[in-house]
Amino acid sequence: MKQTTDFKVQDRKDYGDAVLLRLRSKNQLLTILPGQFANVQVDGSSKTYLRRPISIHDVDDANNELSLLIQKVGEGTKRLAELKYGDKVNLVYPLGTGYTMPAPNDRVLLVGGGIGIAPLFYFAKMLNKKGVRPTMLLGGKSKDTLLRLADYEKQGEVFVTTEDGSLGEKGFVTAHSMWKDHEFDKIYVCGPKPMMQAVATIAKEKKIWCEVSLENRMACGIGACLCCVEDTVDGNVCVCKEGPVFNIDRLKW
Repeated sequence: MKQTTDFKVQDRKDYGDAVLLRLRSKNQLLTILPGQFANVQVDGSSKTYLRRPISIHDVDDANNELSLLIQKVGEGTKRLAELKYGDKVNLVYPLGTGYTMPAPNDRVLLVGGGIGIAPLFYFAKMLNKKGVRPTMLLGGKSKDTLLRLADYEKQGEVFVTTEDGSLGEKGFVTAHSMWKDHEFDKIYVCGPKPMMQAVATIAKEKKIWCEVSLENRMACGIGACLCCVEDTVDGNVCVCKEGPVFNIDRLKW
């Protein structure tokens, strides 16, 4: 079930080239699964005609609020990043499939790269509510690109890599030493496609169940425009409708 509704900006926090927006609806929120996204209307831009798909970063059902962590990339996201307290923004939500919840005794690893860490925060919170304390492996180009790190550390053990070595271990998430010392039953991933493919390779080698959240370009959010097609073992599917979360066994990687 999804709906189109207006939200008002309650708060904003800037993180360099990203912004965290806390949005409130006057209506009760629909049930949102970790990994689902919203299609956000961009107003005030003569160059942006389509909504922008943004992962749902956090949810506060008690206050009818959800949060979006938006990286300024193109005209649309830069315009959304200019929203301030009291501004109205229209969302279609919740869209897509969410991550599969693990069993209570599963050892869980969440892997995020860049802005791909966004949906993992809400997921980590929901896991804790279910009694599962996740391990998180977060990667970025530098320490400045690892957003809200202290907040993630409240949700579980966090390991960090940066490409320039400014924080944590230097290199990519796939090269972190924690892979040698920890064992997991399930891995959940979101980030750049090459990173997800590399983690998927590790998961297959270790025979670990794994889901990834694809970041194909999505426009309509309902599988009509065919912008986000991905080739799977079941044929071509629309990521916005059948994903964005897929088990790696479905993907032709």
